[in-house]
Amino acid sequence: MAVLLLCGVIGSSLFVVTFLIDGLTRPGYHPVRHPVSALALGSRGWVQAANFIVCGLLLAAAAVGILLATDNPLLAAAAGVFGLSLVASGVFPMDPMRGYPPGTPDDTPSTTSRTHQWHDWAGAAVFVSLPITALIATLQSDELLLTVYSGATTAALVALSASFGQAWENDAPRTGLIQRVMIIVGWAWFAVFCATLLP
Repeated sequence: MAVLLLCGVIGSSLFVVTFLIDGLTRPGYHPVRHPVSALALGSRGWVQAANFIVCGLLLAAAAVGILLATDNPLLAAAAGVFGLSLVASGVFPMDPMRGYPPGTPDDTPSTTSRTHQWHDWAGAAVFVSLPITALIATLQSDELLLTVYSGATTAALVALSASFGQAWENDAPRTGLIQRVMIIVGWAWFAVFCATLLP
């Protein structure tokens, strides 16, 4: 069980560190504007694709650890959807758009590929399942600090998700920044939550 829970701590941390470093060192990529998913495009796209898949599998493994530690199948199922949806985000990359990779038109195409649509569905599952996981953790926890932290994270993720959705639709200049804040808030909570369940 401890190894599985550590997968959650490592997977959450590794995912964030990887996309932050990759985004800051990728030619033509603008972290404040472009979403994390765009890093899976271009000649170096394999880095973020692997980040999605490897870390998603680690988080899915953590869901098994959460089940063993809490005996709460609903909580574990939500965490499992979170991890597996992250894997799907790596398997099905988004389409080039909004100036990335370099040379791509700076606008949003009127039509998108089936792969891009699957990526959108996977992304939606990621950003719905994580606040649900945090909400269930809020309701099942008997530790005050963890309850408050999980509840605050749930509220923050819902607000940030709405803000990101609006920014994405309007191609706002800080779309990528909003998404990064949302990911760091959510993934940090998941790592802490798994750590608190360690025996």
